[in-house]
Amino acid sequence: MIFYKAFIASSLDGFIARSDGSLDWLTSNEYTLENNDLGYSSFMQGIDCIVMGRVTFETVLHFEPYPFATVPVYVLTRNPDYKFESHHPVSIFNGKLGDLTSILENKQIKAAYVDGGQLIQSFIAEEMLDEITITRIPVLLGSGLPLFGHLDREQKLKHSQTLIYPNGFVQSKYHLK
Repeated sequence: MIFYKAFIASSLDGFIARSDGSLDWLTSNEYTLENNDLGYSSFMQGIDCIVMGRVTFETVLHFEPYPFATVPVYVLTRNPDYKFESHHPVSIFNGKLGDLTSILENKQIKAAYVDGGQLIQSFIAEEMLDEITITRIPVLLGSGLPLFGHLDREQKLKHSQTLIYPNGFVQSKYHLK
């Protein structure tokens, strides 16, 4: 069985990026905490692979340095002809999430980091996401790409932890199953 986890930041009004995908509000120097990655390194120590949406992957490809060089990455896309240029080992997947689980189980993956707003929404809708850590940034964007979308039915979450950082970030962890 695979444990699917998300670790993501959102504005106080629930957006993970501006409408154009920009993360400039998130990388502002006013929010920097010296020598503090908000638990991200610790989170990544328990991850065997990354399952990432195509749009997020294309954003991450421009990060310097590329953050996932030591972890297998599976990029999910609806486009069966999707091509990209990268020297990083990446697997492209365009099937159903349940089929992805079978592939990852065959590779003995125990914990996968789900990254990307639409992909997180898909995992929630399929009731496959086990845990989500949300770091709320003290900014109101007013519009943008929402973390959560429409659900066919209500889903209850179980709160397990909240941390408050000196820069105003509030990080909460929830279990969905």
